[in-house]
Amino acid sequence: MGYTNLQDCLSDLEARGELVRIDTQMDPSIEIGAVQRRVFEAGGPALLFTNVKGTTFPMAANVFGSLDRVRYIFRDTLDTVERLLKLKVDPFAALKRPWQYLGAPRAMWNSMPRTVQEGSVLANTTTISELPHLKSWPMDGGAYVTLPQVYTESPNKPGYARSNLGMYRVQLTGNDFEKDQEVGLHYQIHRGIGHHHAEAIDRREPLDVNVFVGGPPAMTLAAIMPLPEGIAELLFAGVLGGQRMRMVRRGKELPILAEADFCICGKVYSTHQKPEGPFGDHLGYYSLKHDFPVLHVEKVYHRDGAVWPFTTVGRPPQEDTMFGTFIHELTAELVPSVFAGVHEVHAVDAAGVHPLLLAIGSERYVPYAEERIPQELLTCGLSLLGNTQTSLSKYCLIAAREDDSALTAHNVPGFFRHMLERTDFTRDLHFITRTTMDTLDYSGISLNQGSKLLWAATGPKRRDLAYELTGHLPLPEGFGEPRVFAPGILVVQGPAHDKGRDQHDPRMRELADALEHAEGLDGFPLIVVVDDSSFTVEDWNAFLWVTFTRSDPATDMYGVHEFTHCKHWGTRGPLIVDARLKTYHAPPLEPDPDVEKRVDALGAPGGPLHGII
Repeated sequence: MGYTNLQDCLSDLEARGELVRIDTQMDPSIEIGAVQRRVFEAGGPALLFTNVKGTTFPMAANVFGSLDRVRYIFRDTLDTVERLLKLKVDPFAALKRPWQYLGAPRAMWNSMPRTVQEGSVLANTTTISELPHLKSWPMDGGAYVTLPQVYTESPNKPGYARSNLGMYRVQLTGNDFEKDQEVGLHYQIHRGIGHHHAEAIDRREPLDVNVFVGGPPAMTLAAIMPLPEGIAELLFAGVLGGQRMRMVRRGKELPILAEADFCICGKVYSTHQKPEGPFGDHLGYYSLKHDFPVLHVEKVYHRDGAVWPFTTVGRPPQEDTMFGTFIHELTAELVPSVFAGVHEVHAVDAAGVHPLLLAIGSERYVPYAEERIPQELLTCGLSLLGNTQTSLSKYCLIAAREDDSALTAHNVPGFFRHMLERTDFTRDLHFITRTTMDTLDYSGISLNQGSKLLWAATGPKRRDLAYELTGHLPLPEGFGEPRVFAPGILVVQGPAHDKGRDQHDPRMRELADALEHAEGLDGFPLIVVVDDSSFTVEDWNAFLWVTFTRSDPATDMYGVHEFTHCKHWGTRGPLIVDARLKTYHAPPLEPDPDVEKRVDALGAPGGPLHGII
């Protein structure tokens, strides 16, 4: 049942022909990451780099690089996990179909970690300098652990039940970190480790932290699983892994995952911080250098035959997309039990996940009304923006199931068409300003701060969406290259942004004023201003990425015939979104051309990746 450690998993994948060994010496600085991204893009196998420059440890990549491979890795427990999750939706399901839940008691037993005195991971010690130093992108501030399992326990109530296991990136080298003594620990807002850190600060004592790398694949997935508050990820890992997680606990020391490949043990002291970053992140941009907690390293352990697993992130889709898709498959039916009135959610990967959330809700508050207007939808939307990881969403678009029972949030073109046909732009846009936002999103007014938009639409179709631009478009100087992207959506190229943070751009106001006299815009309720209209209209992935990662709702939305009435903003004409790169935005990720040429050579005849890339 499940894999005990990473070695078992890699051996099985190799036996199935789903893992390729690369014996050519590879550089963990930029080159290996570029290979991993290219192989993922090609739908290729898992990779085992056996000859890594600067270290004696092999590196494994793309282990979770396809949805089929993820399902295969967890094939022994997938049905049981799905049934256990369904019990939360329908607690009587086990009484109705008890034969389908015969494995439930075993699964619950597996959820309880097994405390042991020895573990394979303790076989050897090493230093931070001797670990693989993965640098994924040219401007990264140093080497990083990209698949860490960061484990902490509550200082107030130690033990597995209130533990936290999270995937918070760890910077091994660079900046001002003391060699082999300090590493950077980057955790964002709304993360479980923050509660433990706050408790430690209140107690005026350091927080013990263990960073596991490798080990049972279930631990990697559990570290990113959006579990309900109060359910420890370590317990879920046992259920998903099909066996109790073995944890080495000696006295009052923080437990160590016995089957991990590596473990970095250390302490975080109170408010001690140092600059961390930059780092090429999953939004497709660099997260910049900021002060974050420092982990003071005490020990670095590794097992015999240890393998360093890694991934690289960048503009979606990447390998981490597979995690999100798999988690959605597991948890989709839980949504109504967590958010009353909400039937479906879709944190859109192509837009960077947190920037854009699409949802289907109910509108039943006044069922006898002649026309439905957003009422219950607003309650649903505010619930999404106020709870769990969905609270990090920047744009929340929610439609009513009553208008179209076949509508799904996972058909993005169909969802946008539905919204644009029904939205009353004088009424249906609701802004939350000066609020918290995702740490990695630089479109706001400062780190962790920006605005949100709740866009709710229901009722009859209000307009026919246009497929082509028929009238004259009076664009001000600097604006041009109008392109119809999709029904009702017009993309316009604008001048380079040159203003500061937290202020409107007068040129966008000029555009809105000029379009008051335009003909044929009735069928285009949404206009998006970009730096490169040709790139933006290439496909939905490009459109979503540009539009929602490069705009802040309060700062970057304008309207033709816009108005403010009793603090409510609306527009009687098209909605304009300024999705240009701003002067204060983080730079987008760009590959190193020389490295890409070297990767091309690996795919040439005779190369280890010939036929794969």
